Amino acid sequence: MLEIHSTIPVFIAVTAGDVHEVNLLDELQPEPGSFIVMDRGFVDFQRLYRLHTALAFFVIRSKGNLAFRRRYSHPHDRTSGVRSDQTIVLTGPKTATLYPLALRRVHYYSAEREQRLVLLTNNFSIPALTVAALYRYRWQIELFFKWIKQHLRIKSFFGTSENSVKTQIWIAVTVYVLVAIVKKRLGLKQDLYTLLQTLSLTLFEKTPILSLLQQSHYNLEMVHDVNQLPLLEI
Repeated sequence: MLEIHSTIPVFIAVTAGDVHEVNLLDELQPEPGSFIVMDRGFVDFQRLYRLHTALAFFVIRSKGNLAFRRRYSHPHDRTSGVRSDQTIVLTGPKTATLYPLALRRVHYYSAEREQRLVLLTNNFSIPALTVAALYRYRWQIELFFKWIKQHLRIKSFFGTSENSVKTQIWIAVTVYVLVAIVKKRLGLKQDLYTLLQTLSLTLFEKTPILSLLQQSHYNLEMVHDVNQLPLLEI
């Protein structure tokens, strides 16, 4: 899980490949009033109901075969992309028992991406367009893993034991978190990769971090070339 505004992880679990991601909801300690945004792989109404009883909100993409009955249709502005905003109850033989309360179903169409989203949430107070906007933040999770894979060198491992693999993953994640915290606390404009490279090249310099990272001569061109020795003295 990522904190939306800072993209700093607040919950990470490292599991074997055969562990389904929905099981991680059992380890999550939801914060009351928080929003948890998930893809449809996490559709498990017993677990979603547990989030609701913990006073947390969720926004999740619905599966196409969901059995439900519409209880009420809320007014909405179709020009915003919202196609419907409904209060529903589940009618499946199991789902109606696992989640006995009403849900909100928002159908949104993104003309920019030519994508239709049908979302479920237990929050009835925020605008339907905000529900769709919250779901789009889920992409930050994909970007987080992409950044980790590209910049923190964990494409291969020094060992194959469970402890060795997990140790290297946690080191990589810790580096990401520390750099992200520095960026947020100091209000820096550089991207995380630039900050990471600058710090890695100045580990033994006794320079205040803020001063170091605000120096204009630390740019991507310098970072990439600083370790390259000249071939000829010309």
